Amino acid sequence: MKNENNKSITYKTFEVSGMHCASCSNIIRRKISKLEGVHTCEVNYATEKAKIAYDPNLVSPAAMNVEIQTLGYIIKDNDTRPMDHSQHLGLSNAKMDKLTELKQLRQHVLTMIPPMIISVFVMIWDIGADPLKAWPEMSSIPKGFFHHLLPIFATYALFTVGVPYLKGIWRFIKYKVANMDTLVGIGTLTAFVYSFILTAFEGFLAPYINTQHSYYDVTIIVIGFITLGKYLESKSKMRTGEAIEKLINLQAKTALVLRDNEEIEIPIDQVQIGDIVIVKPGAKIPVDGVITEGSSAVDESMINGEPIPIDKKAGDYVIGATINKQGYLQCKATKVGSDTMLAQIIKMVEEAQGSRAPIQGLADKISAVFVPIVLAIAIITFIVWVTVGTAYLGFSTALSLGIVCFVSILVIACPCALGLATPTAVIVGVGNGAENGILIKNAESLEKLKDATTVVMDKTGTITNGKPVLTDIVVFDSELSEKSLLQIAASIEIKSEHPLAHAIVKRSKKEGIRLLPVDHFKAIEGVGVQAKLKAKHITIQKPTRVEKNNEINTFQSEGKTVVVVKSDDKILGLLAISDTIKDNAKETVALLHKQGVDVIMVTGDNERTSRYIARQAGIDSIIAEVLPQDKANTIKELQHKGKKVIMVGDGINDAPALTQADVGIAMATGTDIAIDSADVILLQGNIRKVSDAIHLSKNTVRIIKQNLFWAFIYNIVGIPLAAGLLYPFFGILLNPVFAGVAMAGSSVSVVLNSLRLRRSS
Repeated sequence: MKNENNKSITYKTFEVSGMHCASCSNIIRRKISKLEGVHTCEVNYATEKAKIAYDPNLVSPAAMNVEIQTLGYIIKDNDTRPMDHSQHLGLSNAKMDKLTELKQLRQHVLTMIPPMIISVFVMIWDIGADPLKAWPEMSSIPKGFFHHLLPIFATYALFTVGVPYLKGIWRFIKYKVANMDTLVGIGTLTAFVYSFILTAFEGFLAPYINTQHSYYDVTIIVIGFITLGKYLESKSKMRTGEAIEKLINLQAKTALVLRDNEEIEIPIDQVQIGDIVIVKPGAKIPVDGVITEGSSAVDESMINGEPIPIDKKAGDYVIGATINKQGYLQCKATKVGSDTMLAQIIKMVEEAQGSRAPIQGLADKISAVFVPIVLAIAIITFIVWVTVGTAYLGFSTALSLGIVCFVSILVIACPCALGLATPTAVIVGVGNGAENGILIKNAESLEKLKDATTVVMDKTGTITNGKPVLTDIVVFDSELSEKSLLQIAASIEIKSEHPLAHAIVKRSKKEGIRLLPVDHFKAIEGVGVQAKLKAKHITIQKPTRVEKNNEINTFQSEGKTVVVVKSDDKILGLLAISDTIKDNAKETVALLHKQGVDVIMVTGDNERTSRYIARQAGIDSIIAEVLPQDKANTIKELQHKGKKVIMVGDGINDAPALTQADVGIAMATGTDIAIDSADVILLQGNIRKVSDAIHLSKNTVRIIKQNLFWAFIYNIVGIPLAAGLLYPFFGILLNPVFAGVAMAGSSVSVVLNSLRLRRSS
């Protein structure tokens, strides 16, 4: 019973052990969901994790384990910080558990190879001798030898390697829950018991049943191939999580800190906020912080995917795990442990990889009822063969064929491929995005991106750099040069806090201009600034109507802000300031158009400025002078017209629109509110990645559809074939051995197909 009204809900992700197929995840979900205090429970077979929302006052992880432990499953409280020091000294406990399981599977596969080779040899010899008549039957001595050897091999295969499958039968009998292990266990045990009875009571049964045709080889080869399939599947699944592994391994393991005026090296988890961290050339920056001393070029490709290092100086922010390429730096630690950007990225990627895409719904529903239905089909098939088949083929043949079909159905009907189809593709897709500077918060957003028909972009900070730049200098006084006019303006504007003043001062610094002393500085609100410089009264202000001329009109038509520099009443010159478009804005818009997506710019700026920026970026449609609260309404209007809308923004005023859109994309350089409201975050504010995100979504969903198609087709074709549907017409019957090979191959092929995303995205 769910406690819907209780507000004390804890959201936690647990590692799950003991899952062997998609049915396992459904069993765990159903069992935990029915506990009082559990709000929601999502179990992901591919990641082997459970996301559970529960009231800790009513239920605990221990109580959840009581419910599922008897079924062979355990949830582990993974309440460690994402960047815990133990992860850098070695592998996480979860990874170690998986490697231990992988090692055991490998040992089982190796021990099964000799029995499998011998069984295949005997099987091929028997088929070649009868019914193919390709060679004579085996002579009595080797036949007698194998007649006694195969039961020994089958006993080892079933009661040593096949223990998980036998446990599956026991849990089915005791707790009425069935998974893939149950199907394999019932199938191989049936083949073994039938063969054992024939062997033990050969003399008694010989007049009634063909006692020469046993199925020990089926038990051996099926268990061998399924174990091999599980080994390959587990190995492949570990590769789907390589993105997380790479991110974890990026972090420095130690840090050089300054304490009591001494440099000491300490483990990364001992760094505290406020510590002065020393980063030497070529070293990794261990934590997030602010440079207090030194300058350098920092390689931030692990964050933004861009290969060109970024120049950093005192006062600039640096990110943990980025690389100091050349200079000596001292940085004050501002974020450590799980608060660093890298740790947050890892957490976000893990949550997205474990989330459920809408397209997965159908597969989940089928997997939930699949095993009971298959059991019913297998039993009905056996009954039909023994009853109807006896009338046409005789009891001995009908019983033998019934056993073969019963075992084949149970072995071939594997829901694992269905269960792996979506999550493995999501894991690889989200991981691939993270490696390329695209952080996708959930699988639903990854799926929705592909349907976008319209991308709505904010102007400032999204299409433009969001920082005013002095673009033009026009001198009217013949005694002045551009540099000297800039010197006069910057000497006064350095005392101002206005963004336009910053643009003028920044340009003067870039050109290495020495500033002059000024007196009597005064800011005139809404007009400009004035001061005394070299005994002259200098005013820098907006142009008045009287002062407007062709140059001013031209600049303003281009969306630039113009300020007039005057000495007393004489105009010395003009400065034009503009917010420039990002280097890749035009390329991004062109790529989106090529993908069949319309691009609309929505901004609160005036229409003239907006149109100029839109023309530069190649955007056809603009909606200007929009109030912050109306941006979300603009998105709604587009959605009412049937558009699937992506909103791209970076400011507080964009947050409602980001939430309203089908998919909200925020710049990592934007405000925290915008980032929290978005579904996708583009690191370093690179809008080129909007197109990349749509491309990634299309590729991921294409792979998911391929996986689901082949998983469905495999079962739709395989089960009737295993039931012997073609035998009455063509004499074709699926041997359980080939059913085992097909079952193992289906799961592995789905995972390998998902891994193709690493190359195609």
